[in-house]
Amino acid sequence: MARALISGLLHGNHAKKTDLCASNHKEEKAKAFEQEFGIFTTLHNPEVVKRSDIVVFAVKPQVLDRVLQEVAQAFTGKKLAISIAAGVPMASIQKRLPPNNPIVRVMPNITAIVGAGMSALATCENTNSEDLQFAKAIFDSVGKTVVVEEDQLDAVTGLSGSGPAYIFLIIDALADAGVKVGLSRDTSLLLAAQTVLGSAKLLIETAEHPGKLKDMVTSPGGTAIAGIHTLEEGGLRTTLINAVERATHRARELGLKFKSPHE
Repeated sequence: MARALISGLLHGNHAKKTDLCASNHKEEKAKAFEQEFGIFTTLHNPEVVKRSDIVVFAVKPQVLDRVLQEVAQAFTGKKLAISIAAGVPMASIQKRLPPNNPIVRVMPNITAIVGAGMSALATCENTNSEDLQFAKAIFDSVGKTVVVEEDQLDAVTGLSGSGPAYIFLIIDALADAGVKVGLSRDTSLLLAAQTVLGSAKLLIETAEHPGKLKDMVTSPGGTAIAGIHTLEEGGLRTTLINAVERATHRARELGLKFKSPHE
């Protein structure tokens, strides 16, 4: 995700190379970022914080606690902290930073890598409108953004954060189906992927209800309605709803694990 954000900011001319810096505890990865983007990199997280007005924590929730404790003293002058760690509430982050530090919590997804990301942002009481606009600009550079209440972010994680994995599974299954009925693997995969892409683009650009678009494809006694009947028999709709719900619960579990006993 850090690579996607840096790429989006630079290629979209939203930032200059000298505006950005990054850290990674592995020297080979830090050097790779430096060579790929021409930005300053370091092995030391506090150095990045000292150099920056906006700090993005592009780390897993399991390591965020250690990173926050490592950089807390470098957070001076109300630097904006942006966290993409799934499930970790802003209240827990605030306890590890100086009092009243502005925070934006974001749930992006992997499609940001190709500039088609979907990110949801939430703010805390210490975050002003300018902070939010800065955060939006960063994530708008790699796709679309929405602003939600923090208590909705776990649901966003279950839907759009984890959603690409569900879609990849569906595309893989459709490609397998194409092979089963006689298509080559490459042709079947292209047909499946482009069909998903085109369907999403049609839905977004027409702003039509998906049910209406589905009805446009399903002619009486035709092939599409026969296929939909089979999908309904297999419980596809219920399975997807259950998947989003379970992923949402898992995001909440990660947040609870992050909290210390006194929180």
